[in-house]
Amino acid sequence: MTLSRKLMIDGESIVVTTRTHIKVLFVPFVILLVVAGAAGFLAATFWDKAGHKLSWVFVALALALIIWGSVIPFIRWLSWTYTVTNKRLVEQRGILTRSGRVIPLNRINDVAFEKNLNDRILGCGTLIIHDASDQAGLELRDIPRIEAMHRTVTNLVFEVNGGRQQATDESI
Repeated sequence: MTLSRKLMIDGESIVVTTRTHIKVLFVPFVILLVVAGAAGFLAATFWDKAGHKLSWVFVALALALIIWGSVIPFIRWLSWTYTVTNKRLVEQRGILTRSGRVIPLNRINDVAFEKNLNDRILGCGTLIIHDASDQAGLELRDIPRIEAMHRTVTNLVFEVNGGRQQATDESI
């Protein structure tokens, strides 16, 4: 899912669209394997012993757990996107109710990133965007190829601001 053309403004083009790193699906995948394996084993074990009804209860319970623990997190991951255009940064999320945050590039004051040891191994990190508003900075967690995303956003912010450096306390 990328930024819809109807949500874009005149002269705007998409530079990059990404989702969080696939590492966020590790636990849902483990849940899928464990629940499916346990339900299959229990259903096969009790198929002849207690009748078919108990086996179908195991299957129904497993199906509910798989939907709650694996399918919904996957759909949530699939529908949560970060899009950088030549004019703004757009975060969109939500399955039934869509919500998000838009930060115009000309309002961005600071672009930083953080990577812990796991993130360094997996090649992802957190991109932290501070803008000229009263809201807290936007943290884009588990962004794949974080260094490239950081460079892209920083270059776009620099271009939008006309290539001029922002005045800081040290330069005054």
